[in-house]
Amino acid sequence: MKKILVTGGLGFIGSHTVVELQNEGYDVVIIDDLSNASLDVIEGIIAITGKIPVFEKIDLKEKASVERFFQKHNDISGVIHFAASKAVGESVEKPLLYYENNLNTLIYTLKEVLNLNTSNFIFSSSCTVYGQADEMPITENAPVKPAESPYGNTKQIGEEIIKDTCKVNPHLNAIALRYFNPIGAHSSAKIGELPIGVPQNLVPFITQTAAGLRECLSVYGNDYETPDGTCIRDYIHVVDLAKAHAVALERLLEANNQSNFETFNVGTGVGSSVLEVIKSFEKVSGQALNFKIAPRREGDIVKAFANTKKANAVLGWKAKSTLDDAMLSAWKWEKNIRNL
Repeated sequence: MKKILVTGGLGFIGSHTVVELQNEGYDVVIIDDLSNASLDVIEGIIAITGKIPVFEKIDLKEKASVERFFQKHNDISGVIHFAASKAVGESVEKPLLYYENNLNTLIYTLKEVLNLNTSNFIFSSSCTVYGQADEMPITENAPVKPAESPYGNTKQIGEEIIKDTCKVNPHLNAIALRYFNPIGAHSSAKIGELPIGVPQNLVPFITQTAAGLRECLSVYGNDYETPDGTCIRDYIHVVDLAKAHAVALERLLEANNQSNFETFNVGTGVGSSVLEVIKSFEKVSGQALNFKIAPRREGDIVKAFANTKKANAVLGWKAKSTLDDAMLSAWKWEKNIRNL
């Protein structure tokens, strides 16, 4: 039973990845500071897997706490690093918060990983590293452009930190998974996306509006150069994304990686506009959604969707769920937590 550390493991993507890892037979240790997650998530993980993960409430910005954790858990075989703030809009408004949280937590964790007997590290990266790419779909060879937001910049810098560290530490093996837009929830409706406060992402705002928590959904801009004028993204079911982490981890543990720093796009390869996502929700839920067109939002790019051939071929991973599948699971989760 290999012990795997999942930082930010009670968050949206982290919790679904913990489920996949436990189902694969790994012993999982979760670190989370509960700044954007709830302890209740552990109950959902246990209900799905029948296994209790080890949990430690730690703020990874506190270097001494990180050092103490790794002294206690010196038998970790791999680390999946999710712990980061992730809202584009908020990062524009609070850049220092994002630089402090997203970079310091990475640096302090990585320093301790280097001291482990087996240094395997998976980084939660993002398609934001590409900025507004010149060509669609986006391949891993697309140029990394100047970031459109502080959040995107932290992911670019994060990858550079890991890459530079791998160059001088041959025993460190790392994979950066560049996610597109994770949505949905576990089919059991026992875990899902539960933002604290006003949602910064599209789908929870849609489901909260439909559930009556929000009066109206704002669609930011309908004058972009896209078929219906709204931004296009590659929306991937969170369970498909979680499975990609398990596959990437296995690649490192079995030493199948071709270099000690690799990058993979993780998406569906299909671009969907904001209005198409709303239509999908209305179809699977059977109800109309109250939304309005609002001014464009700073930091938003026009369109981004993945070329997933590398992940499909090299990792042997492929997204299986459709947009409708993801929207239905998100709505099922929302209804469950609101007792609707």
